[in-house]
Amino acid sequence: MKLRGQKQESSASDDGSKGKMTLLLALVALVSAFGSSFQYGYNVSVINSPAPYMQDFYNQTYIDRNGVPMDDGFQRLLWSFTVSMYPLGGFFGSLLVWPLVNNCGRKGALLINNLFSIAAAILMGTSELAKTFEVIIVSRVIMGIYAGLASNVVPMFLGEISPRNLRGAIGVVPQLFITIGILVAQILGLNSILGNAEGWPVLLGLTGIPSVIQLLILPFFPESPRYLLIQKGNEEQAREALQKLRGWDDVDDEIEEMRREDRSEKEEGHFSVLSLCTFRGLRWQLISIIVMMMGQQLSGVNAVFYYADRIFQSAGVEKNSVQYVTVSIGAINVVMTLLAVFIVESLGRRILLLAGFGLCCVSCAVLTLALNLQATVSWMSYLSIVCVIVYIIGHAIGASPIPFVMITEMFLQSSRPAAFMVGGSVHWLSNFTVGLVFLYMEAGLGPYCFLIFCAICLVTMVYIFFIVPETKNKTFMEINRIMAKRNKVEIQEDKEELKDFRVIPGGQAEK
Repeated sequence: MKLRGQKQESSASDDGSKGKMTLLLALVALVSAFGSSFQYGYNVSVINSPAPYMQDFYNQTYIDRNGVPMDDGFQRLLWSFTVSMYPLGGFFGSLLVWPLVNNCGRKGALLINNLFSIAAAILMGTSELAKTFEVIIVSRVIMGIYAGLASNVVPMFLGEISPRNLRGAIGVVPQLFITIGILVAQILGLNSILGNAEGWPVLLGLTGIPSVIQLLILPFFPESPRYLLIQKGNEEQAREALQKLRGWDDVDDEIEEMRREDRSEKEEGHFSVLSLCTFRGLRWQLISIIVMMMGQQLSGVNAVFYYADRIFQSAGVEKNSVQYVTVSIGAINVVMTLLAVFIVESLGRRILLLAGFGLCCVSCAVLTLALNLQATVSWMSYLSIVCVIVYIIGHAIGASPIPFVMITEMFLQSSRPAAFMVGGSVHWLSNFTVGLVFLYMEAGLGPYCFLIFCAICLVTMVYIFFIVPETKNKTFMEINRIMAKRNKVEIQEDKEELKDFRVIPGGQAEK
């Protein structure tokens, strides 16, 4: 029986090694990421540059209604809500991941999700005409729901349709389009383009265009073969989808791998969030994604993008030049994430995570020093900008893209939707927390607020070093075996290769 298992492992390895990037696979990745992930990034950054004009609109609307201007404290609170309602919506969107992808499929979930984006774009684009700032805040929640679903479903979808040897590279593509979305929002948000008193409603409304494009094109692409076979029980459709994606007819090895996983699913059933959280056999996988997602967001990356202009002004950059420096940082972010696409399969996930969080940790520490000394040492303002650039590079190569790749790889089909739901919820709640409190942290702690981000990066890096394994070019089952040792459970070798396990007292696994 062990020989049979070894033969199956070999088949899977051969299949993984011969996977290639076909035109269809590339198009699915590009359309999915452009139609969904792009808008996540776009809406992270879109209200940064036009913030003064939007706040003037808030104030003028309040004056028209009440005859008096807004109190400064109330306006700050209202703007913090405008910023933070987006990640709060993202949390609600993450809660929809598990039921939506299980009932509608990965592709179906993305198509349905576009309705949120289009509705929010129309509301935001017409908010000035309607003379209501409340609509903007509500629309940010709706847009957040869209982004919460997109940020989880796209990596899951692409991870399931990719051959093993390309899973990491394709898994970074959504993050690449998030950075492109941030950059496009920064460019269009320049005062000379749309970041002005007349253009900001158009700037907010443009977010619906990628959704319309995805809604028109994505239906012609195949659904996830793993979803079709394991959850829908339709092997014929799964085989047909796999043949299109791989570009050849011989997909028997991957189909057989899915069949074995399907047999496991029938005995184990699908994991709900509650059963995932209480299942000992997935304990360290779950802890790992929670730590990585918290580290990713609580390390302050979105504080940099939400309030980039303020950070550069405090670093001594001329007010007229701030927007262009911010755009340059956005361009560096895109270039370094693109680099991660090409190096993730050669260097591996673990080294990029450690390097990414390490760079962020060091840059936050030095940035604190530079901001404190810039009043007495003239060149410290330039060091501050360098620190922000190094921080962005660290996030782009590891801290931002890799955790989502790891969720796909550390969980099998039965537990993956629930894992994305947990990871996505932690991601967005942490994002919401940073967006809401950073202004107050900055006001209360000044430059020392970056020491908090530094400590979070350090703790995350230490955890990854001791706990998180390398998953490069491994089958889902090989990764499962590595984590089984950490969880102190065993997977019997004489059973089907992708067999899940149940833990019984004494640390053994029951079939």
